[in-house]
Amino acid sequence: MLPPGVELRPATVRDCAAGAAMHLACWREAYAPLVDPALLEAHLADADRWTAAWRNRIVLGPPRLLAVAGDEVVGFASAGPARHADPPVETELYALYVRAAWHGTGIGQALLDRILADRPAYLWVLEDNRRAQAFYTRNGFAPTGRRQKYRPLDAWELMMAR
Repeated sequence: MLPPGVELRPATVRDCAAGAAMHLACWREAYAPLVDPALLEAHLADADRWTAAWRNRIVLGPPRLLAVAGDEVVGFASAGPARHADPPVETELYALYVRAAWHGTGIGQALLDRILADRPAYLWVLEDNRRAQAFYTRNGFAPTGRRQKYRPLDAWELMMAR
C-alpha cells in the first residue's frame, strides 16, 4: 500500500529533469557510505548527461515507473529484457530506487510489485548494499553466485534472481 498522497505513474519526457535529479540523489544516499566518495561524485558530476540519459530511456523504453508525492518524484523502477549473456531468467530489473526519506513507507514494494508482479527476474546489486539485498531477499530473490565489477564506482555487484 502506498502512503497517502503518493501515486505511481509512467514517466514522460516532461519528467526527465526531475527524474534525473531524483536518480542522482538516490545514488548519493545509497552509495555514499559504500564507495569511494570521489569516484561517486565523478560519476554523478554531469547532471545534464543524466537528464539526457533519462530522456533517451523514456523515449526508447522500456517504460520507467515513477513514484510521485505531490509534485516531487520520490522513486522509480524499470525492468525489461535481459541485457546479459546467459541470464538466469528472461527479465531483468534494471533499477529500483526510492529517496531515503521515503524508505520503509511501502513505495519500493509498490514499485517492485507493479513493474514485475510475481514474474521471475534477476538484478545486480552492490555487494555491500545490505539494505537492498534484504529487500530483494524478502521478495524471493537469492544470490546466484555471479559477481561483476562495476568499474565507475570500483565496487563489486552480485546477481540475485527469483
